[in-house]
Amino acid sequence: MSKQALILVDIQNDYFPTGKWPLEGVEAAADNAVRVLQACRRAGNLVVHIRHEAEADDAPFFVAGSVGAQLHEKVLNQGDEVVVVKHFINAFRETGLKALLDQQGVEELVIAGSMSHMCIDGITRAAVDYGYPTRVIHDACATRDLQFKGVTVPAVQVHAAFMAALEFGYAQVLSTADYLAAC
Repeated sequence: MSKQALILVDIQNDYFPTGKWPLEGVEAAADNAVRVLQACRRAGNLVVHIRHEAEADDAPFFVAGSVGAQLHEKVLNQGDEVVVVKHFINAFRETGLKALLDQQGVEELVIAGSMSHMCIDGITRAAVDYGYPTRVIHDACATRDLQFKGVTVPAVQVHAAFMAALEFGYAQVLSTADYLAAC
């Protein structure tokens, strides 16, 4: 069996209902991420938490040092679980993530978190470009409605479109139940 790492992306306070940038279905997604996290901890898999921090003090969310930028209490890192701080959509960009995965001999990735249309998409595509077989746990990811030229695209459609695109050419896209059944 390949050495696997779970990457939990941006499950941070600002994405929850009392935060600055709440996502649709974030509570259910976080609950599923917790189930995957618990299974990966039991299996002894490497767990990496990604935390986005804005570099500008006037950013709309994830302001460095704010409560909103902190990991949500449901998924706090434990023991030797690393927290990688990033400043870009792609968690590999200008971070030590790739070096950490290589140092630990990781051969495949499991990804969950937020936002489906941004950081989940970015890390998944980059991971596959680096040669990692990658699984995305779709119901452990969340997003929000988007606007395009006066049209509101509901979060459920944004999420579905991005998961469909990732599944088409980048990753295996699974539900939490299907991932756990295969563990």
